Amino acid sequence: MSWQRPGFKLKKEVCMSIKIEQVQFQNNIVDVAIQGNRIARIAPQLSGEFEQTIDGRGKLLTAAFYNTHCHAAMTLLRGIADNLELFDWLNNYIWPAEAKLTREAVYIGSKLAILEMIKSGTVFFNDMYFMPQETVRAVEEMGVRAAIGMIAIDTTTADKRAQYARDCQELWEKRRDFSDRIQLTLAPHAIYTVGEKALRNIAERAASDNLIIHTHLAETLREVEECQALHHLSPVAYLDKLNLLNERTLAAHAVHLSDEDIELLKAKKVTVAYNPCSNYKLSSGRFRFRSLADRGVRITFGTDGCASNDNLSMFDEMKFGSLGAKNEQNSSTACSAGEILQCASQHGAEAFGIDAGVIAEGKLADMLLIDLDVPCMVADHDLVSNLVYAADSSCVDTVICNGRILMQNRIVPGEKEIIAQARKLCRTLR
Repeated sequence: MSWQRPGFKLKKEVCMSIKIEQVQFQNNIVDVAIQGNRIARIAPQLSGEFEQTIDGRGKLLTAAFYNTHCHAAMTLLRGIADNLELFDWLNNYIWPAEAKLTREAVYIGSKLAILEMIKSGTVFFNDMYFMPQETVRAVEEMGVRAAIGMIAIDTTTADKRAQYARDCQELWEKRRDFSDRIQLTLAPHAIYTVGEKALRNIAERAASDNLIIHTHLAETLREVEECQALHHLSPVAYLDKLNLLNERTLAAHAVHLSDEDIELLKAKKVTVAYNPCSNYKLSSGRFRFRSLADRGVRITFGTDGCASNDNLSMFDEMKFGSLGAKNEQNSSTACSAGEILQCASQHGAEAFGIDAGVIAEGKLADMLLIDLDVPCMVADHDLVSNLVYAADSSCVDTVICNGRILMQNRIVPGEKEIIAQARKLCRTLR
């Protein structure tokens, strides 16, 4: 049985009726009707009254993207430290810079991230960051979906740990006020930053409240070696010992895996988030895409944060993810474009209990209109291949999330103001 989202969302949003006229869907030209937040009809031609009509001619209709591992507000730290291994990067550059972040900075940084994601076709992100109330505020205003992590991290001062706990408790108490686009997760940072007692408590809380667990796992060889030295187990086996592996677990990175680890992830129905751009920039290792996929482990894509990527484009993740899978196997047939696109869309939606990720009648209306007249989408021998290997953010013309138009003609309302505010804040972090 697949994981179901906990049913504590009470706030619903009113959406309009939309008709998309004569858009290319797969190999056909169709009309698409959206009623409320769902796809009502797909047919060669549709009649009737609609509150808004979109001209789909010269556009390709495809499912939107779901970013399953992100630190959104780190847009403000883009380019702050390069050419470093993970632990040096974290301890000596990122965490000191993050200590300067205010609540307003997290809010503006999150809005900048959401703007960048919308512009590149992403309608959902799974976030792990400090001051999560500010990210919730940004999500509510900008209309995307998000899973917001209630973060746990021990490697800081007692005062900060207490503040993180207060922030998470406040978030939990206000959960019924959020729109149904938002869900909460438990987000222990990693096994090297959260102690065993806290991890056990998180496992119990996740089980009692039916919450997703979002954590970094087996990202570096150093993490694996230290876990073996301390616990005589791999990071995967260690989390399993603490009852943290199940169908509600989202394991970010999952780079350094043995065959036994992969079998355990499969048995426990864990979802993994493949972050190729971040992994390659930090030289963390090669993700075992084919081995995981062949064993039936659900693979999704994440961008990680902008300090280690340095953008939030799922187009980049798909292309580098595919190239990485082929490189890891030394085989050009290691994965198909269709398989990669499914990981970026359907698999991400499924992992978070979102009834979307595909274009079909009855599904939630999360979709993109791709401009087929952009040079990189020509020729059109295989448009799925184009999306994975040729396309970039400039191809995305229109973004619809939950039946609401977030971007049309590549314009997001308020984008200039967001960019100006973020640029001003970035200068305070130097």
